[in-house]
Amino acid sequence: MNGDLILSLLAATVLAGTPLLYATLGEIVTERSGVINLGVEGMMILGAFFAFIVQLHTGNAWLAALAAGLGAGCVGLLHGVVCLIFQGNQTVSGLALTIFGVGLSDYLGTPFVGVQTEGFQSFALPVLGQIPVLGPVFFQHNALVYVSYLLPPLLWCFFNRSSTGLALRAAGEYPAAVSAAGLDPVRLRWLGIFVGAFLVGVGGAYLSLAATHIWTHNLTAGKGWIAVGLVIFAFWRPGRALFGAWLFGGIMALQLRLQALGVNIPSSLMTMLPYALTVLALLWASWRGHGRDAPAALGVNIEPRD
Repeated sequence: MNGDLILSLLAATVLAGTPLLYATLGEIVTERSGVINLGVEGMMILGAFFAFIVQLHTGNAWLAALAAGLGAGCVGLLHGVVCLIFQGNQTVSGLALTIFGVGLSDYLGTPFVGVQTEGFQSFALPVLGQIPVLGPVFFQHNALVYVSYLLPPLLWCFFNRSSTGLALRAAGEYPAAVSAAGLDPVRLRWLGIFVGAFLVGVGGAYLSLAATHIWTHNLTAGKGWIAVGLVIFAFWRPGRALFGAWLFGGIMALQLRLQALGVNIPSSLMTMLPYALTVLALLWASWRGHGRDAPAALGVNIEPRD
């Protein structure tokens, strides 16, 4: 494998890992607040659809990405209604949200299958894009990729240095202590659900505005489920989410490269590979006992304050 091919594979790794990173970070925010949301796949594909439609009608990619985040955030609030107001089962509600999102996007998106749009285009960052090796790998992509580089350190600062972030983490660990401090843990969970769903929606926008520039059914292709697994793989930590997203992005990129090179491996096996490795990663995390890193009150409903 020559140098150009390796650089191309590494650059493709970053590109393939970007939507996973957005979705994983979004689910980390939600779960840090104490809420499990298995509706990532549904919110992600709806975000992709919202972004595609807004881009198609306005021609403004940034407005389309914002619409994707806000639209997915509002869909995520449905999960909050079930779990925070009606005290419903978080796992069942999340699964229902995925079914709802996938079904709705298929129904609404059918007239647009095969329609192309522009979205985000790649451009090299000044100076950084000219650095040998690092430039082609990291700094010759589109704007959503560059924004994704900033998210892990920003979320780390939010969780560890801001009063709101610390309170949100406490809502996922010791909601009774949050109440005793005069704060409302339910409101903090609403915040976690919306912000998390917003990031998931932007991850969906990446797929329709930057990765494909076209609408098609099943655009997410299970990436939302991989993101849910990556949350555990990353031990609920934003920095490790970056590593996990790029690792699985690399697997996806390698899969496509091997198929393009005509390597004699069954296509069904290559398609299955990222998802099989997700299961293995979860088994590894469980074996190493990293489930103990989960927020203590994750999945535990709390009564709203009067």
